[in-house]
Amino acid sequence: MQLDDRYSRQVRFAPIGEGGQRRIGSARVLLIGAGAIGSVTADLLVRAGCGFVRIVDRDFVDLSNLQRQSVYEEDDVIRSLPKAVAAGAKLRRINSSVHIESVVDDVNPANVEDYIQDVDLVLDALDNFETRFVVNDACAKHSRPWIYAAAVGSYGVVMPVIPGKSPCLRCMLGSLPAPGTSPTCDTAGVIASITHIVASIQTAEALKFMCGSMQPDDLRLTTFDVWGRDFRQIDVGREAMATCPVCAEGRLEYLNGNPLRTVTLCGRNAVQLIPAVKGDLDLAALSKSISTFGAVQFNEFLLKCLSPPYELTVFKDGRAIVKGTSDTGIARSLYARYVG
Repeated sequence: MQLDDRYSRQVRFAPIGEGGQRRIGSARVLLIGAGAIGSVTADLLVRAGCGFVRIVDRDFVDLSNLQRQSVYEEDDVIRSLPKAVAAGAKLRRINSSVHIESVVDDVNPANVEDYIQDVDLVLDALDNFETRFVVNDACAKHSRPWIYAAAVGSYGVVMPVIPGKSPCLRCMLGSLPAPGTSPTCDTAGVIASITHIVASIQTAEALKFMCGSMQPDDLRLTTFDVWGRDFRQIDVGREAMATCPVCAEGRLEYLNGNPLRTVTLCGRNAVQLIPAVKGDLDLAALSKSISTFGAVQFNEFLLKCLSPPYELTVFKDGRAIVKGTSDTGIARSLYARYVG
């Protein structure tokens, strides 16, 4: 990679320098999620010159996203573009030298290993703990470093995880939080300033890793409350690794479990349904059969049917998002009625 004026200010930053910039330019990163955190992280990575960025996201651009997901525009909402597609198109216009791979898919136990196998680093920009635990297991199995990141309200967290060398997500949390015990964007809201801060810290940690300058002190949980102006670093402690099912026993319960079937989406009053067998739907044909239920619009990526008080979005692989309910039973019923 030839260093030019594009990265001149970054190269002048001593901890990176020309050598670090070359390492950034040869790095391969998987970003899972292109929402509030992921869209900003993707933008920063591409502007920094990361050589390869694979963006995997299951969702489409919604009007409520524009408040904080800065890579998207109103036209993306009008066109009902998948986030991975919209982000990829925008980012290629920002830096054509970066290889950006846009994937419209849900990351789950059946496919996560395919996505992480050829990258150097995994970045978490997810909106649910179920999938994070799957990612944690997969990265432990393949010794793949990853960076956990999350935000809700005005509060955010970031923690790099180096399998075998630092505590993992199971070390910190033990098991999945019980439903209703953790605040979500739906119950607590979220402001753009915290998602941008979390994305910025996550990207900084990613750059450290790519440059080979990550230090032991970086392998801690960092928390922020932008509204209360509170910043903390918490040492999870290596002793937690000694009793962790993943680190100490190699039990990959979430990776080896059944693929996820339903996921309640953060801040969307919506449920995602994932069929047991991936399909290849004829969206044009489906638009005709489903039109009796409500107004339909579709493109090559997805179909949307508005049937108040619900909105059904069906992707080509058979996945669906039912908006207007958090009840998985209702969501399954609507999917059976509309899609079969």
